Amino acid sequence: MQGKTNTTYIANLLQTCIDTKAQIAGKLIHGHVVRLELSSDTFIANRITECYSKCGLIRAARNVFDQMPHPNIYSWHAMLSAYCKAGQLEPATDLFVRMPERNSVSWNTMISALARNGHERKALEVFRMMISGGFELTHITLASVLSACGGLKGVEFGRECHGFAVKCGLEKNVYVGNAMLSMYMKCGCGGDAVKIFGDLPERNEVSFTAMISGLGDIDQVEDAFDMFRLMQRNGFKIDPISLSSFLKVCAKGDGGDLIIDDLNASKMRNVPGKQVHTLAIKLGFDSDLRLCNSLLDVYVKNKEMMSAELIFQNLPEVSTVSWNIMIGGFGQNYEIKRAMEYMECMLSCGYEPDEVTHINMLAGCVKSGEVEAGRLLFERMACPSLSSWNAMLSGYSQNGDQYEAINLFRKMQFQNVRSDRTTFALILTSCAETSLLDYGKQLHAASFKNGVQGDIYVASSLIAMYTKCGLVKVAKTLFNSLPWLDIVCWNSMISGLNLNSLDEEAVSFFKRMLTMGMPPSEFTYASMLSSCAKLSALALGRQIHGMISRGGHGNDVVVGSALIHMYSKCGDICGARLCFDRMPWKNTITWNEMIHGYAQNGQGDKAYLLYEDMIRTGNEPDNITFVAVLTACCHSGLVDQGIRVFNSIRNRFGLEPVVDHYTCIIDCLGRAGRFMEVEEILDKMPFKDDLILWEALLSTCRVHSNVGLARRAATELSRLDPENSAPYVLLANMYSSLGRWEESKAIREMMDEGDIVKGSGFSWVENHKGFEENEVHIVAS
Repeated sequence: MQGKTNTTYIANLLQTCIDTKAQIAGKLIHGHVVRLELSSDTFIANRITECYSKCGLIRAARNVFDQMPHPNIYSWHAMLSAYCKAGQLEPATDLFVRMPERNSVSWNTMISALARNGHERKALEVFRMMISGGFELTHITLASVLSACGGLKGVEFGRECHGFAVKCGLEKNVYVGNAMLSMYMKCGCGGDAVKIFGDLPERNEVSFTAMISGLGDIDQVEDAFDMFRLMQRNGFKIDPISLSSFLKVCAKGDGGDLIIDDLNASKMRNVPGKQVHTLAIKLGFDSDLRLCNSLLDVYVKNKEMMSAELIFQNLPEVSTVSWNIMIGGFGQNYEIKRAMEYMECMLSCGYEPDEVTHINMLAGCVKSGEVEAGRLLFERMACPSLSSWNAMLSGYSQNGDQYEAINLFRKMQFQNVRSDRTTFALILTSCAETSLLDYGKQLHAASFKNGVQGDIYVASSLIAMYTKCGLVKVAKTLFNSLPWLDIVCWNSMISGLNLNSLDEEAVSFFKRMLTMGMPPSEFTYASMLSSCAKLSALALGRQIHGMISRGGHGNDVVVGSALIHMYSKCGDICGARLCFDRMPWKNTITWNEMIHGYAQNGQGDKAYLLYEDMIRTGNEPDNITFVAVLTACCHSGLVDQGIRVFNSIRNRFGLEPVVDHYTCIIDCLGRAGRFMEVEEILDKMPFKDDLILWEALLSTCRVHSNVGLARRAATELSRLDPENSAPYVLLANMYSSLGRWEESKAIREMMDEGDIVKGSGFSWVENHKGFEENEVHIVAS
């Protein structure tokens, strides 16, 4: 009796050590147990194993477990739980396999640990084994398995688990219900999640937090705000986790007027992120690190870096996540120097940069155009992740250095880094831009080896690559073989046809797209308007304009610019100006299109006035702007205005004139017969080897019968392109028009001696009748 009392007393002491995680006391009691020769007592040994497990002494717990002469199922569970809680899944799995008997607790412990530690597929496999073994499912089992389904976005198996819950009568359980609605949200099935939430007889803070977070993830921001308001009105406790979830939604958009009712029914309006910040301070959560990191993220996403810095500097503690948010924020706001300063400070404070730190820095370098700085950082990484490789490839691709992107991709292959869909899409874009068809074909073959050949993202890039390399038939075959099509695939195909001047076929694909119920995007409309412009199909362009207005895309700057281009090319300059005036926001491309439209339609004076309006409103002109306005001045005889614009390129805007600017001003002066000024420019300009420039000069010399300068232009053209007949023909025609027949004859004899043949002329005529019928049919569909 005394021995039993002693054992119970020791077991109670060990339980106290377990509850308080008293490591030293537990070891002393263990020593006392050994001296009393009670180590063989399974009950006491189980308590010691659990005590060591709670204190994180897994190896000591395993030693006690291995020395048990008669371990029972509780002993096995204690050791299994110790491994699972420590995240040591390999020994946990080994122990689980060796268990002489298992019950629902064993299975639940293993499934929960696998799902929690990112081994969702393995968790589902163990769950299937549990079902086949006939074990009873509990709310813990289903909650863990549903969590794994959500992590894998496996909605089909998630629905099966939903069925198991109904069969077991657990679908109304709050834990299972929360797991189900979270799973549906993660799988993008918001409607199912909302139904589950509505059917739950009991809700808790986790239910609301899961709904808020899930609605935010599927970009239903306003619904997430409504859910947070409902949580407040129903009096549920607001904790740091729910506020952190809500702040992630705040980072995505403004929910309008948000009324936050805390315990004192205080009401605040406007700027939801700042309201949550205020509420967090009032509730005493401002020292919670997770919540503070979420606040930092909101301010960073809203480009309020000064506020973010103030919060960061006043944090009671920081983590690597805090540093990463700040570094990423400065990088996204083009402040790469500040991002580097924060990274150096991070290192000096003893924090080790992780993969996210490096990716944030790389992304910042890429966005700021500092690709070489990003490459230096990349080269210093001991083992770059796939995301880091993709960030560098994206940087080279975005900055137009396609060959360097391809070289980096080759290096990636030599280091046996397995490419993903993003890698293939990026490098295929580089192949398309450089017309490297053979390399693109090799990548197409490699996509099969990597198992991404059916990926819609890769397929879109392949279609774009083949069309840009002129293999439209291959692109169409690939397009037609896809099991399903998204808007990116349609856009790649339509823009590819447009690029290859197959504009009527592009219209046909657009019609097919509408018939299949696929709504066009801004990119689709831009491509179609380009085709209308090339076909001079004003009626179709107007119909598409109507679709744009009905679809709510009228304010998009790209679409607006494309509309101006279409109307201008089709001769409806009033329609172009109406579009221009209605645009709420304009960029340089928009201004350029309108100026160029006036130039094309012979209204140079309006083009010049619009250019002055552009400068006056603070919009910076670029090289294309100057080409457009110089062209307008040239075609409308505005010579002095053209000279002022040309001189302002360097003197006012600090840019160097390019060859197109010289061509325009020389053509402008030549048409006006101001050849002395032309010769001054010719002597000073750096572009002596441009064919178009000399051809333009030769044409104006012919109009004004300037033989001397015409000879110079013809000589330069013959030097640059000896087989080109244009300079000989133009010069011979000039001599003929002046009655200098001998010189004209000499020029033609030179052509005969050099086997230079004048090409045949031709005219292009289009029958619009059939096409117009097609236009009406498209809109009718």
